[in-house]
Amino acid sequence: MIIKVDDLMAFLRNSVLAESDLFQEVILPLRLKEGSNMVSFLSRLGASDSYFLDGFRAVDPIKLVFYGAREQVYPVAAKPVQRLIAGVKACDLKALQLLDRALINKDFIDPAYKVWRDSTTILSADCTEAGPACHCTLVGGKPYSEGGFDLNLSRIDDSYVLTTGSDKGRELLEVIQCTAVVKDLEARAQKAILEARTKITELVQSRNSDFLRSEEYRGLREGDMSVWGKESRQCVGCGACTNICPTCYCLILNEEGRTDTFVKVRSYDSCQWQGYARVAGGASPRPRMRQRFRNRYLCKFLYMPSNFKTLGCTGCGRCTEACPGQIDFRTVVRDVLELPAPELGNPPGPNAQEKREV
Repeated sequence: MIIKVDDLMAFLRNSVLAESDLFQEVILPLRLKEGSNMVSFLSRLGASDSYFLDGFRAVDPIKLVFYGAREQVYPVAAKPVQRLIAGVKACDLKALQLLDRALINKDFIDPAYKVWRDSTTILSADCTEAGPACHCTLVGGKPYSEGGFDLNLSRIDDSYVLTTGSDKGRELLEVIQCTAVVKDLEARAQKAILEARTKITELVQSRNSDFLRSEEYRGLREGDMSVWGKESRQCVGCGACTNICPTCYCLILNEEGRTDTFVKVRSYDSCQWQGYARVAGGASPRPRMRQRFRNRYLCKFLYMPSNFKTLGCTGCGRCTEACPGQIDFRTVVRDVLELPAPELGNPPGPNAQEKREV
């Protein structure tokens, strides 16, 4: 099915501003000028005319609207409202699928996350631009979604091609058809989608040609710690990379109840902070910055694939943009994996690793 861009935006506005029962909240990218660049930030739909569903991913990951930086998880404080998140890009969608595996599974369910997940409809959109740090193609991704969405948008001239991906999406499409002009998809439109997707994929690939590397990520573990010391030289341990990362979900759980109440509050933690995983006696498994720095890369390329069968990096590039030390995530991965053989070594055991740490 195909719909005019203006008609879709009018539908979104009416679904909220007309106080319909469809959605109580619509969240989508708001495009603003920042210096000489145009960037997008997630925003609730209002009267602005600067909303932009195309382009590339927003500055903020959509993780923020499912897994808040600070959230009461017992009793669950989240009040489920029916909401739509529009303009979601493939890198964020892929991250959300990883979070689903981590936070909604047979062994554990994060109650607040599940509330937001169940009450949200996702309207994804193909990328039509690529940011300077975007590198989804380096981690097996694509600048467009092939699944995981409820309804997807592919831009062709002044229209969107609508593709359903779930029962929620099919129900939404039915509602759209009742209130807006929606036409059947023609063969030439399908060809145009393929051409647009090929073009944006080639753009991302060309921009990352200098960062091509081996996909044997176990080499990250085998590198000598002195190498990680060099790579982490500019790191200040601020945690910006983990806070902005769409797949990081480490937490601190605090009890903040009073005499007559029992309240648990979850807030973000970061493996880049010095106190991360410190035990009651004061000992830390990773007391040095280079150890903590290395841990984040091992988590994305070894630990998360082991636990969730998918890489923990989706190629969004937000960590690179947020880093005050100007550390490029792609450069670190490439440089460590491309070390000459004498600088790589698989230590025989934990004792050998500890000797190098002294």
